[in-house]
Amino acid sequence: MEEKWTTILRAKHPWWKINLKEIWLYRDLITLFVRRDIVAYYKQTILGPLWFLIQPLFTTIVFTTVFGTIAKIPTNGVPPLLFYMSGIVCWNYFAECLNKTSNTFVSNAGIFGKVYFPRMVTPISIVISNLFTFLIQLVLFVGFWLYFRIQGSGISITSNVILLPVLIAQMALLGLGIGIIISSLTTRYRDLTFAVGFCVQLWMYATPVVYPLSSVSGKLRFFVLLNPMTPVVETFKSIFLGSGTFDPIMLMYSWVGILVILAIGLLMFNRVEKNFMDTI
Repeated sequence: MEEKWTTILRAKHPWWKINLKEIWLYRDLITLFVRRDIVAYYKQTILGPLWFLIQPLFTTIVFTTVFGTIAKIPTNGVPPLLFYMSGIVCWNYFAECLNKTSNTFVSNAGIFGKVYFPRMVTPISIVISNLFTFLIQLVLFVGFWLYFRIQGSGISITSNVILLPVLIAQMALLGLGIGIIISSLTTRYRDLTFAVGFCVQLWMYATPVVYPLSSVSGKLRFFVLLNPMTPVVETFKSIFLGSGTFDPIMLMYSWVGILVILAIGLLMFNRVEKNFMDTI
């Protein structure tokens, strides 16, 4: 009887052809990697999963002290703790997706050299596992939001809350796109591994995380608006705090930029994955 194969592995395929069906077939492996990332990240630590809450909370306290109390940067009438935490929650998810996916080939070279599976499974699992952390930190933020709401701070959730899944998708895809671009380049240029963390930190200050967009003017405002993360953070703040700038045109521009970056990243990643073991 003629055998019917369920999976066919080919040594060569066009670098511009991305097999999304194959990635879907390995969805169980994605689930396994997600579970591994969540369970193993804080394994053998004293506080364990509490670090998901401690990190954004302490960062918020530092920002509130430095930028709110000492530098006296305005928060447009919003309680400083909420203002900074809203930006930090958004930025942390994007930054974690970018930082961890940017090291895909180098950190997983041992696995990639032993067994075959679609290499895109790894960065996709990183984005999904970081979503779990984001949701925990979002719950923390909502808890503080409810406290200040009860205290009569005048904040309220707007109807644009329906855009929250859209914002999450934007942060995930932008982090994934830039991350896999850097990951593709680090197979030849290892210096990028050391530069990523520093550049991401600088990028945060080019995003209205610690200051409102309304406080930026002139040429500097133009460059801040070119940042695809700016509409995401500002829309998030407008949803929960009513102080951000919600502009549908800016949001659409951000989507166009993100999709272009993601397309470039997928093509570069697909091209490099065929022979990265020879150069890594």
